[in-house]
Amino acid sequence: MALADIRDRFQRGLDRKPLDDSIKFDCGGEGAITLHGTEARLADEPADCTIHISQANLEKLVAGKLNPMTAFATGKIKVSGDMKVALKLSQLLK
Repeated sequence: MALADIRDRFQRGLDRKPLDDSIKFDCGGEGAITLHGTEARLADEPADCTIHISQANLEKLVAGKLNPMTAFATGKIKVSGDMKVALKLSQLLK
């Protein structure tokens, strides 16, 4: 799954429930997705919360094959910035 496909899935979630804050998924050299308000962009922009994750693990996360809490505990996800914002992620993946 390409980052554009993942962005599209997040966009559908934002269409249902916009975010008050911004979240960035930083996949290193593979790129980044920034979510803010009603928009999901393939962009490396400043955000309230940054989630550092590989593209492969991001694919698993959006597919429901990777539990975010387990991934955080095992180091597959690293969060910087406002941790409370990261907890809002589940609303986008429904």
